[in-house]
Amino acid sequence: MSGSGLPEGLPMAVPAGGLPAEVRIHEVGARDGLQNEKTVVPTSVKAEFVHRLAGAGLRTIEATSFVHPKWVPQLADAAELVPQLADLLADPALRLPVLVPNQRGLERALELGVREIAVFGSATESFARANLNRTVDESLAMFEPVVARARAEGLRVRGYLSMCFGDPWEGPVPIGQVAGVARRLHAMGCTELSLGDTIGVATPGHVTALLAELTGGGVPVEQLAVHFHDTYGQALANTLAALQQGVTVVDASAGGLGGCPFAKSATGNLATEDLVWMLHGLGIRTGVDLVRLSATSVWMAEQLGRPSPSRTVRALTHQEQ
Repeated sequence: MSGSGLPEGLPMAVPAGGLPAEVRIHEVGARDGLQNEKTVVPTSVKAEFVHRLAGAGLRTIEATSFVHPKWVPQLADAAELVPQLADLLADPALRLPVLVPNQRGLERALELGVREIAVFGSATESFARANLNRTVDESLAMFEPVVARARAEGLRVRGYLSMCFGDPWEGPVPIGQVAGVARRLHAMGCTELSLGDTIGVATPGHVTALLAELTGGGVPVEQLAVHFHDTYGQALANTLAALQQGVTVVDASAGGLGGCPFAKSATGNLATEDLVWMLHGLGIRTGVDLVRLSATSVWMAEQLGRPSPSRTVRALTHQEQ
């Protein structure tokens, strides 16, 4: 029994061939996970959440977003939150990226000493209009000076690409269309591309085909990440398919928090605990303490007033009862 009050219930590691030895989890719970919460979460709780995630061994934690409060009221406190994470920002082994939509957002982030940013684009015109009020071309034009300035300042830049597998308005998205936008983000200077299954319709064969198209077109697999939603229960299967293609960065959200406000059918993000359970069972290193992470998600669920949707968190909690 651990000090968290949760059992040690960890999977037996049985490695499988053709998989990476280590995976870096890009934790999005503090930003993507909380941004759709209708009740505003206190800044102090958000800061505690990030600290607990870091204490559980996560080395990349997306902290917040410097967007206009009108668009994402939950993250209006970004300028107040970041100073409360100063001790974590001072740790060179810890990455705390923030999402920025434009040059003003970048300026605000730079003023607070942020070392890594992300921009958020779309593979489809419908979602670009709904999320950014711009066409795909216009949104990419908006990102160009942001990426250029960030790289000039020595920052890493992640490019999120949403609707890579399906769009609620347009339906299935052609692989070539997705790859075309992804290559433009890569050429712009993004150091990492996260391929988003925003409404959770991807299947393993589709994932494999898209990754093959991108790597065959000159985007190194080392610069690719995947971000799956679990609408149809395919997130872990899709993740495994990506790992088999050489991807070593996987997005996940502690406790399965979050979804997509513009994609009504989308359920929550892939739960970090569920991902860690699978990875550890495959003998893949993550650096994450699953017991401490589960305790963190139980704590966050209590702050939000509802149980965690993560199956692993629920299983560990049930074993304790």
